[in-house]
Amino acid sequence: MSDTSSANKRIAKNTLLLYVRMLFTMSISLFTSRVILSNLGVEDFGIVNVVGGVVSMFSVLSGSMSSSISRFITFELGAGDKHRLKTVFTTGINIQLGMSVLILLVAELVGVWFLNCKMNIPEERLYAANWVFQFSILSFILGLLSVPYNAAIIAHEKMSAFAYISIIEVTLKLIIVYLLTISPFDRLITYSFLFMMIGVLIRIIYGYYCKKHFEECTYHFVYDKGILKSMTSLAGWNFLGNGAFLLNTQGVNILMNMYFGVAINAARGVASSVDAALKQFVNNFTTAVNPQITKSYAKGELDNMHKLVCVSSKFSAFLMLFFAVPIILETDTILHIWLKNPPEYASVFLKWIIISSFMDTVLANSLVTSMFATGNIKRYQIIVTSIGCLVFPLSWIAFEIGLEPQFGYIIYFIIYTILLFVRLHLLRDMVKLPPMMYIRDVLYRLLPTMVISFAFPSVLMLTMEEGMVRFITVSITSVAFTSLSIYYIGFVDKERKYIIHKIQILTSKFIKQ
Repeated sequence: MSDTSSANKRIAKNTLLLYVRMLFTMSISLFTSRVILSNLGVEDFGIVNVVGGVVSMFSVLSGSMSSSISRFITFELGAGDKHRLKTVFTTGINIQLGMSVLILLVAELVGVWFLNCKMNIPEERLYAANWVFQFSILSFILGLLSVPYNAAIIAHEKMSAFAYISIIEVTLKLIIVYLLTISPFDRLITYSFLFMMIGVLIRIIYGYYCKKHFEECTYHFVYDKGILKSMTSLAGWNFLGNGAFLLNTQGVNILMNMYFGVAINAARGVASSVDAALKQFVNNFTTAVNPQITKSYAKGELDNMHKLVCVSSKFSAFLMLFFAVPIILETDTILHIWLKNPPEYASVFLKWIIISSFMDTVLANSLVTSMFATGNIKRYQIIVTSIGCLVFPLSWIAFEIGLEPQFGYIIYFIIYTILLFVRLHLLRDMVKLPPMMYIRDVLYRLLPTMVISFAFPSVLMLTMEEGMVRFITVSITSVAFTSLSIYYIGFVDKERKYIIHKIQILTSKFIKQ
């Protein structure tokens, strides 16, 4: 069996495992979001969202290093140097421990001041908000310390571990929902504390699994100046990109709080919950493909890497499209079924956040992975960050002159659309990826597919009376037209033959039974 065939089968197997995990976690997550909103109320739900956003701002310090650790572990595994792999893992643990101490100090000194002096939070809920902040910091640090272990699982492509551990995690979150309904204490504080305790348990499970299955995941203190310098250098330049993204998401979230209050943050929290669930469909596929992109670069197989980048982007967009069409067309109905009384602006926020996701995540994910594989990201990050940072000041200006809060999303979409083409231009030199190859194989296939997928269901939505009958009709029609447009327009002839071949195999197996 060829290495390429083996890699493709591994990608398919890992993708299937991640989708089983996703279907379970998403169904429970959407249910728990509804119950949590009902139990906490719009005000407290908004507080959770905006205070959690303040804590997430600190990931600008940690996220850059986390990506660096993941890249180096995957690269060294692809290169086959076990001794260097062990040193990279231990160095990653040392870095994350130092980063945890730094973030804790900054959060307590700056974060607490900002929360109490600058945030628009009702005075009677400020005490609870401070507890939410403390528990959120601890949860964040626990996640930070898990990064090298998670990176090892992804690099080894053992996605079954993610599937099983995630099922445990969402089951515990379901238990939290029940405890929240019977808690005699402040529900906002109770929710934050229990959420933190889940983080403690999941961190222990990840550590145990990695030590048992991967020999490099046993900590022993090592100081390698060369590896430390390489990892911190990569992280330092990635800091710019993470800073721009956090400013454009959580920074704008805080701006919305300052201009429109916590009710807007609740609407944004609802939209983000649905968006996060949808992105799991995409991330499950890219999580399975990304290690192969990095390993292909490590082996010098650039042609294979280019194909993986294009296939990953195109298939990710198609996966997102299946759910984006009915949700965008029937947003109001879906939110009322799910939440009964959704916060104001939740509908328009959800539409725009899904549209924006195509640019900032779905299409960009594999491009960013290929950039990281090189380890030489200085020029890329300076250019991309300079353009990306425009979202925050432009949103600030929009809110200051009295525009509606959804303009924050519209500005975000425009800037990240521009960034897609900037990335393609930069990657032409970095990994020799021809921009026209990406445009021909991805965008040329995607855009007409999207138009047809939306066309007929939109006609039904405009001509039918709003209600369950229209919702079901539009949903079924959108799935059907999306499937047909992907098959006849999105796929090339080779991909269509592959799909038919797999259907024939499954059919023959079913008939034999």
